[in-house]
Amino acid sequence: MNISINMLNTNEEIHMENKSLFDEEGIFVINLMSAPGSGKTSILERLIPKLRKKLNMGIIEGDIYTTKDSKRIQAMGVPVVQIDTAGPCYLDGGMVREASLNFDLREIDLIVIENVGCLTIPAQFDIGEDIKICVLSVDQGNGKPLKYPLMFKKSTAVILNKIDLINFTDFNEEEFYKDIKIINDKANIFKTSCLSNEGIDELCLWILECVKKKKKLINKVCL
Repeated sequence: MNISINMLNTNEEIHMENKSLFDEEGIFVINLMSAPGSGKTSILERLIPKLRKKLNMGIIEGDIYTTKDSKRIQAMGVPVVQIDTAGPCYLDGGMVREASLNFDLREIDLIVIENVGCLTIPAQFDIGEDIKICVLSVDQGNGKPLKYPLMFKKSTAVILNKIDLINFTDFNEEEFYKDIKIINDKANIFKTSCLSNEGIDELCLWILECVKKKKKLINKVCL
């Protein structure tokens, strides 16, 4: 127990150091989390062409093994840094610190950290982000928020993905909204489909607004 507490305390210190570094450079940071197969990488592939028209961005790809996802993102023409955890199903602050230093932070407006696919441990580690976003696909069932409440509780936004498949599943959308409201009534909810691009524009505009608000806040503080 003492070892676990010390690990979390140490990570919290690194999280605050990372946050200070990103704030100093005016970078907005998103921690993108989900279970495996929810479509995080596909969502990024839809967002990147739209976001990069307005800002400079970098992606940190977390995976247990392989660079398949980072290669997909690299093909989109944005800077990518791969983190292979070689076992742990989460990223911690130290991993993110080391990865972020591969970017020219003076030129970056937005960093998206695609965390390792897991609905439990990633939510326990703050890693320097401004917000957490959780992705749930309809084929994974509407019961996940109540089964894994921490990730949904700590997320500023929840993306309900693969909405084009909902009629082919037993996903209960009414129960999903009800459970999210119980767990986190302030969460922004976006319904997306990477096949039809439903909801991608709305999600993109919301992210751009988040980046803009942070820039304004930092500029105001610096005056």
